Amino acid sequence: MKRGVAFAILGSTVAIAITGAMDATGYSVFSALPLCPLMFLFWYLQRLSKTEVGFRLGRREHHAQAILYPLVVLGAATLVAFAAGAVNLDDTNWRHFWLNLLAGGASTILVTIITEEGFFRGWLWGALKRGGLTDGRTLLWTSIAFSLWHVTGVSLETGFDLPPAQIPVYLVNATLLGLIWGMLRMVSGSIVVASVSHGVWNGINYALFAFGTKVGALGVEQTSIFGPEVGFVGLALNGAYALWLWRSIGARSQPE
Repeated sequence: MKRGVAFAILGSTVAIAITGAMDATGYSVFSALPLCPLMFLFWYLQRLSKTEVGFRLGRREHHAQAILYPLVVLGAATLVAFAAGAVNLDDTNWRHFWLNLLAGGASTILVTIITEEGFFRGWLWGALKRGGLTDGRTLLWTSIAFSLWHVTGVSLETGFDLPPAQIPVYLVNATLLGLIWGMLRMVSGSIVVASVSHGVWNGINYALFAFGTKVGALGVEQTSIFGPEVGFVGLALNGAYALWLWRSIGARSQPE
């Protein structure tokens, strides 16, 4: 086993174990924070370059792609919910909605650069590439690790936990999200691009649909059907977008 792959397995295992322990002991709200020191620690130990880890701004067209994804998929999910009569705007506080959207999106972009995106699409990506994996295999394994990292957060009593029936759908959706953000990182060479997409997704999604069985601004209660992360509509839309993006950028795309 090449050293880069060994580092990748070790780092992922440590990250998942620490997060699991925090989720099990009531510290789930802070469980992403250890990813920051772990990212910098393993980055230092492997002597990866900033380019390998993806610390570059990215081109404007890459950022346009990053924003396009949440707009298309979340917009489509909203239209499906409207068409099915699942939307109820009677109790919607639009001022609260915009505050949630802007605050959630901006904070996610800033934080995820040094936590989720920095760790999974940054250091872990660079470690696997240093270990000799192709873009396709790196994309797959970083996405699986990203999904596994979320298991305890949605299965234990964390405040973010889901009904058992929604957990498998959510984890598949988390893998698809990882694939999409990974492809954006792959084509741009930038975790900033992936973080922008992650932030815009979180900001709009949680403002409109909330999470799990909670109700967002759209008033959609059937989240197991219409939820972009926990529902079957989201599963279909994310899967379709991931397939389209893979075909459009190609498996061998490299940063310009």
